[in-house]
Formats: sequence, C-alpha cells, structure tokens
Amino acid sequence: MSDETFTSDWLALREPVDHRSRDADLVASLAKWWRSFPSYRVLDLGSGTGSNLRYLAPRLGEQQEWTLVDRDGALLDRARGAAVSVAGVARVERVLGELDQEGLRLAPSADLVTASALLDLVTGEWIERLVGACRAAGSAALFTLTWDGTMRWDEADPGDALVADAVRSHQLRDKGLGPALGPEAGPAAERLFVAAGYDTVIRPSPWRLGPETASLARALVDGWGAAALEQCPNRATSIRAWTERRRASTASDFALEVGHVDLLALPPRWEVP
Repeated sequence: MSDETFTSDWLALREPVDHRSRDADLVASLAKWWRSFPSYRVLDLGSGTGSNLRYLAPRLGEQQEWTLVDRDGALLDRARGAAVSVAGVARVERVLGELDQEGLRLAPSADLVTASALLDLVTGEWIERLVGACRAAGSAALFTLTWDGTMRWDEADPGDALVADAVRSHQLRDKGLGPALGPEAGPAAERLFVAAGYDTVIRPSPWRLGPETASLARALVDGWGAAALEQCPNRATSIRAWTERRRASTASDFALEVGHVDLLALPPRWEVP
C-alpha cells in the first residue's frame, strides 16, 4: 500500500508513550460492547510488532483471535511468542500484505477492526472502502493516535511555524494509494462512519513529552526536519538551524505536545456513552 516504513527501534521508542496517551474511556466503551456481543475476531491493520494488541487485548474479553496485517515482514516476525502472549488472546495470525489488498479483503470477517497511528497515512477513498466493509460486517472500529497536525512546544522558536507547515504539507503526499489525508484523517473517518449509521466518538490523545522522553522527542525533531527539507528545500538553512536548536533544547527541561485523536465507531444498534 505505502512506501512509508518504520523501524522496530522507532516503534519500540514510541510504544510506552502511545499506550499512556490513548483515551481510556473509548476503550472502556469498546470493552462493554465486546463483552455484550459474541465477538472474538480482531483485525489489526498496519500492526507492526503488535503494540496495539499488547495494549488493547488485556482490556477486552477472553478468547480473542487477532489477525495482524503489515507490509513489513521483519516487523511481523517480531510479533511472535512473548511479544503477543497476552491475556485473552487465544490465537494470533500474521498476514504479510498491503492495506488496500489483504487489509480490505480481511475486514469483512472481523468483529473489530483497529489500527494505531495509521489513518493520517491513507486516502479518503481507502477509508470509505474500509467503512463499507465494517458496515457490511456489523463490526466495530477503533483507530487511535491519528496525528491532528499540531506540535506545541512550551517555549516558541522562530522556526516552529515553518517546520510545522512543511510537515503538514509533507504528510499529504502520496503514500502509495494517492494523496494522504494527513491531519484531516480523524474527522474525515468519523464523518464516513456517521454517514454509515455508526455511533461515534472522537477524542484527543496527545503525546506529552518532556525530559523523561527526550530520546523520542529528538527522533521526532530529526524526522520533522527531514520531512520539512523534502517539502521546502529552498528553506534548507532555516530548517537545519531549527533542527539543531530543537535537538539542543531536548537536552534540558522542555515540554512538547504532539496532537493526536482516537476514534471509536460502534455499529448502529449500539450507543457510545
């Protein structure tokens, strides 16, 4: 589906912050739905090494059967053994494939379709097709940690606006399916689920980073700087200077908030509190 790739080191670095940032109330509502319905099949799209399973499975019921779909075989290979031996999980299947092929093909057989840090990388047309598959199957959906386009530092830097604008524009590039939705993906997905008759809630799930997560913040700064350079090569001097200043700032006390949203969509006969 996408040329976008992520290293296992990056996924491991972000996993603790992902888990603490997710909206717990949405997960509680999903668990209530899960336990009142004979559900057990979960489809995790863009699963990586299984972080979504490790967070979500202990909060659902027993006898879950997970199917993990990712285009990176090396990441899927890490989703084995102790990495996915989680309470409630009876079986884990790993599928090497693309979101617009294997992902959409498997969606109609799932009771829950879920993904983390994914929607901002796909197109509106792909989400529309996925919503249709969920509606036909009567399945629930939980999409977490979709970037909303914001990055807020406690102390402003002259280059913040330049880099933020460049990164938001870069996020809209074609990731293999066509132009990505980027920061508009969360609200766009909610509108499509509402149009399909779903009960939905979308809530903020920001990363809040500080000195204890300086390694993650530096990785973000490097990634944002690289994306900004690709998007605005004519501003290379300013962008490189911003990257150096922001990397230096993470060596002392700092605060950075990176905005995300979580979206829960339950089938029409269920209501989200």
